[in-house]
Amino acid sequence: MRSNLLGAALIALIVPIAAQAEVSGGVVKIGVLTDMAGVTADVTGKGSLVAAEMAVREFGGTVLGKPVQVISADHQHKPDIGTGIARQWFDVEGVDAIVDVPNSGVALAIQGLAREKKKIVLYSGAGTTALTNEQCSPFGVHWTYDTYAVSHGTASAVVEAGGTTWFFLAADYAFGQQLQKDASDVIAAAGGKVLGAVRHPLNTPDFSSFLLTAQSSGAKVIGIANAGNDTINAMKQANEYGIVKGGQSLAAMILFLQDIHTLDLEAAQGTYLTTASYWDMNEATRAWSREFMVKTGAPPSMLHAGVYGAVRHYLKAVTQAGTDDAERVAAAMRAIPIDDIFSQGATLREDGRVTRTMFLARVKKPSESKYPWDYLEIVRPIPSEQTAWPLSESKCPLVKGATR
Repeated sequence: MRSNLLGAALIALIVPIAAQAEVSGGVVKIGVLTDMAGVTADVTGKGSLVAAEMAVREFGGTVLGKPVQVISADHQHKPDIGTGIARQWFDVEGVDAIVDVPNSGVALAIQGLAREKKKIVLYSGAGTTALTNEQCSPFGVHWTYDTYAVSHGTASAVVEAGGTTWFFLAADYAFGQQLQKDASDVIAAAGGKVLGAVRHPLNTPDFSSFLLTAQSSGAKVIGIANAGNDTINAMKQANEYGIVKGGQSLAAMILFLQDIHTLDLEAAQGTYLTTASYWDMNEATRAWSREFMVKTGAPPSMLHAGVYGAVRHYLKAVTQAGTDDAERVAAAMRAIPIDDIFSQGATLREDGRVTRTMFLARVKKPSESKYPWDYLEIVRPIPSEQTAWPLSESKCPLVKGATR
């Protein structure tokens, strides 16, 4: 009831502005800030640009009678490069909103800049919970997932299945550190125990020393807390060293469809993962994904689907607000419903977190896969209250009663 009243109040504030239909610079410009050639390029990169363009084309290519332009750049996983691009976009090129931003370190740097500039940022690729917790912003929207969501789904399922002792192999930057912490909290709460951890640099080609340390720990489960090529390399090398055959299990805290494709089902089969979406969920997701595949050669990752949904919702909010003014658009984004084909039961909270139904999935055995990219069995939905950081524990200044 309270959220409905709040939404109605926000819409009441927005509607008078809608009559003015103001767009600064005569164009609405969206910047896809992503990873075009690095460790997460397959699950973001060109696909994120295509997803944004598909959302704009679905919208007719215009909003409020003005053209919508999509541009892109590669932040190279470097916060200084990412903020430099964002500053140029905001100050010189008139970009209204930035989307995607894989790499939590880059995302946190962009968050501060966008807060200062009063510009919208729609995070699909970043995972750190700090974006909606300590470093939340009225202009930042964490759209697809965070480390809390994927660790709660996957770690709890593995502990329930008997994986009670863990050793972590984690990427040594904000995303990996947060993912390890969140998963460790889940494991402890479920009665499991973390025996230790090692951290590796981003884009590590040789995991031998890290894996041997994990193997010697005697843990039942080796938790892989990284992403992209680092996940692929760690899992491949773990199989080469006979770690799984030796009796230990691997649990990837985040694993994408493209990662499974590179690993192949033989190496990845049986792995549990948590995902915000899946291309093969229903006829609507399959139809959209077929068009995406024509342009990219592969189905969308959940991050690609997130970029699509975030851009679509942003354009709806601009329409509702009647302006591209960030404060009005941010209010509209919280007031109007989220209804894209990849978002089930989704709402945008005051802290900027999109809460949604997530899905626990299992990688199929080769014999279970019936056609190309038929890689996942959806085990069960996970309700949003189990995958979103509780507002009662929030440190976000935007949340009434937040802890400090």
